[in-house]
Amino acid sequence: MIELKSVERSYKTGHTETWVLRRIALTIREGEFVTVMGPSGAGKSSLLNVLGLLDDSWLGEYWFDETPVHTLNRKQRADLARRRIGMVFQSYHLLDDLTVAENIDLPLSYKNLPAKERQGMVADILDRFQIVAKKDLFPSQLSGGQQQLVGIARAVVHAPALLLADEPTGNLHSTQAREIMELFCELNRQGTTIVQVTHSDVNAHYGKRIVELRDGWVTSDENLQAHSTEVAAS
Repeated sequence: MIELKSVERSYKTGHTETWVLRRIALTIREGEFVTVMGPSGAGKSSLLNVLGLLDDSWLGEYWFDETPVHTLNRKQRADLARRRIGMVFQSYHLLDDLTVAENIDLPLSYKNLPAKERQGMVADILDRFQIVAKKDLFPSQLSGGQQQLVGIARAVVHAPALLLADEPTGNLHSTQAREIMELFCELNRQGTTIVQVTHSDVNAHYGKRIVELRDGWVTSDENLQAHSTEVAAS
């Protein structure tokens, strides 16, 4: 599904150039559940931003289902992201002037779907996340954990082919975190490709593969034997 070839990213401050991604070569097959780990400053979020088409200022080649992303203009990349990618942000990125239901509906508004079908999909996801009672509230009226749940619901409501998650359970208590990771596993079993960034060893082992970054380089790429259900049971 995804192939990165010699992808690099740097930032310039005055005359100083700082590299955050170095010669990244990475293949992610359709249906994989991949965890990206590494210390702070390793390049994890930078890699996720490249994968999510949120960053245009990188070098190299990025292939998404045989589409050469590196040849697309900004509008084409944005269209591809809206149609195929869902993203869970560590800092929520909810729109303050939209209600919970309206925030969740946002990805559906880019698709050619009848209003009634969209309403049904939003209702289903509100029920699935047990936040029906919050549907008419605004983000400022929610706790951090509740905002995180809404952000995740928004990311998955349109059944993206690729789900990217940056510390998806960072603001949730342990029970909610386990439920979210089990939901990710279920989505993965249904065919969604998932790439998550996390510092949590527990969350990492819900996936099937761990890619480690250090100083912008891929330093290890390990397939896991344990399945998420085994982790949940341990």
